[in-house]
Amino acid sequence: MKISICGKGGSGKSVVTALLALGLKSKGYRVLVVDSDESNSGLFRLLGFHSPPTPIIQMVGGKKSLKERMAVKNSGPEAESKREILKEDRIGLNDLPLRYRMGNDNLLLVSIGKILQSLEGCACPMGILCREFLKKIDLGTKEVALIDMEAGVEHFGRGIETSIDGVLVVVEPSLESLELAARVKTLADEAGVKKAWTLLNKITSEDLALTLKGELKKRGLTAIGQVPYDPEIFKACLEGSGLRGEMAAKEMDGVIDQLIAR
Repeated sequence: MKISICGKGGSGKSVVTALLALGLKSKGYRVLVVDSDESNSGLFRLLGFHSPPTPIIQMVGGKKSLKERMAVKNSGPEAESKREILKEDRIGLNDLPLRYRMGNDNLLLVSIGKILQSLEGCACPMGILCREFLKKIDLGTKEVALIDMEAGVEHFGRGIETSIDGVLVVVEPSLESLELAARVKTLADEAGVKKAWTLLNKITSEDLALTLKGELKKRGLTAIGQVPYDPEIFKACLEGSGLRGEMAAKEMDGVIDQLIAR
């Protein structure tokens, strides 16, 4: 199963991705985490790794090589062959080269690529690579891919969600976050995504949770869970250390059960 985690900037997508990954691993799943955010680079720390993997974009020659393939304008089989980025038809988790993955057998992290230099151009090549990678990644029984998306909804415009099974929208206590959740649901439906869920984050009281659930209901949405504001998570994010936080981790148990229900 391939699940994208998306939402407003600062809503807690990376934290939720890490919590889900660690929770799924503890339940016996093999988890692939895909860092598709071209800006933020700290996901590897949340997962407890000391360094990030080499970005997959380097595996295909770098951004310049991708731009050259994207520039092919004529049609026909030869042009389609040049447009294809990854030569493999299907990619299993064991097929990922060690250099481009971080982690152990049951928790793997890959990174699509990052914007590292001023004036290097847009992130479109990375979006195209991410879409093709997710299309070709071949998951076996009890294998789950979690994709930590960039903030907002541009990834829907790039068609990345056409290669996934479900979208999880992280909603923080703000009007902008609620409005974006409704927009994501519409875009997910248009992209043909099978499932879409919402998850409340940074909840400080039950009254706040009830208010947010009411606002979601007005927009035709229902939350599958709520992650409490956890000082231990705040501290881990500040220190750049692996996630710890019993309150949030406990809540993820029920959320995971709903995500993986067929």
